[in-house]
Amino acid sequence: MEIPPLFKQGASARARVLVFALLSVIMLVVDARMQVLGRVRQAVGAVLYPFQTVAMVPRDAAGKAADYFTSLTMLQQENQSLRQQQIVNAQLMQHERLLAAENVQLRKLLDMQQRVPVQSVVGEILYDARDPFTRKVILNRGSQQGVVAGQPVIDDIGIVGQVTRVFPFTSEVTLLTDKDQAIPVQVVRNGLRSVAYGRGQTGVLDLRFMPANADIQKGDMLVTSGIDGIYPPGLRVATVALVETRSADSFARIVCQPLAGIDRHRQLLILLVGQESAPRPEPETVDAKSAKLFKRRLRDSTRDSSADDANATPKDNVSQERKGVANPAAAAAPAAPAAATPAPAPASTAKPAVKESTR
Repeated sequence: MEIPPLFKQGASARARVLVFALLSVIMLVVDARMQVLGRVRQAVGAVLYPFQTVAMVPRDAAGKAADYFTSLTMLQQENQSLRQQQIVNAQLMQHERLLAAENVQLRKLLDMQQRVPVQSVVGEILYDARDPFTRKVILNRGSQQGVVAGQPVIDDIGIVGQVTRVFPFTSEVTLLTDKDQAIPVQVVRNGLRSVAYGRGQTGVLDLRFMPANADIQKGDMLVTSGIDGIYPPGLRVATVALVETRSADSFARIVCQPLAGIDRHRQLLILLVGQESAPRPEPETVDAKSAKLFKRRLRDSTRDSSADDANATPKDNVSQERKGVANPAAAAAPAAPAAATPAPAPASTAKPAVKESTR
């Protein structure tokens, strides 16, 4: 069956492949030898570039969206890690500042330890006492380190308090501002001596029972007088912050501000004064016979004086006073206490002797 001329296909597929392959080879050889198709290629690339750009828009948008979300996740993770690192660095910086302040305080305490003429030991505050109505702290030094009750506690500036209770490895220190604490002081300007008392939670000291005309001014420095045998003389205690006098009061109101870091420092210096101080003299003792004889004489003299006063009349007393003659019973009564004045203290010490004899 013959194909109509309208649907005739022409050359075969093999012939066309050979023709186009030969044409391609010829164009490659000509382009490589004579560079004829370079301008044609550039012109075709310039014409097709907008279409290429439009065709690449969906791909570029998808890539940019993926990059955006990836970078956002990375930034969040990096931000979180940097915040954690900032917290760690802040803690390290705070710890470094604390160590630097502690180092400075320890250096000051070492300098103070060399300037104080007595033996001392450095202690660290562990915690405050449980009683909220007292001003006490607990140190990490006890009897194993030579600490005994009554020893003073200082810092690099002055007096902080006094050891009141001692345990094998810890000790309790009552601060200077406690309401039951007192310390003998002396004014540096004029040498006036007094006793400073704590006021509890207010954190200040009082100079009590000072006359209204006492030579104390605002700003005077108070140091330890050393007359108690516990605190070494010359250690700074406080400065006078307020001096108030009233015409109706016999005593002045004097408020002092402590100089030492009572509520600031953690390292303190305990002065081991109990090991170097000289022993106090013991009180004199009186035997039991002397005590009994003294009591009997005192009782007899009191009884005689009371009997004479009961028998005497008011007229006789007036006449004797006018003549300038004293009543013999009245003269004898003061004589007995005068003779017995130095003996009450020994009489009290004679009681243990009586008990020992009875035993």
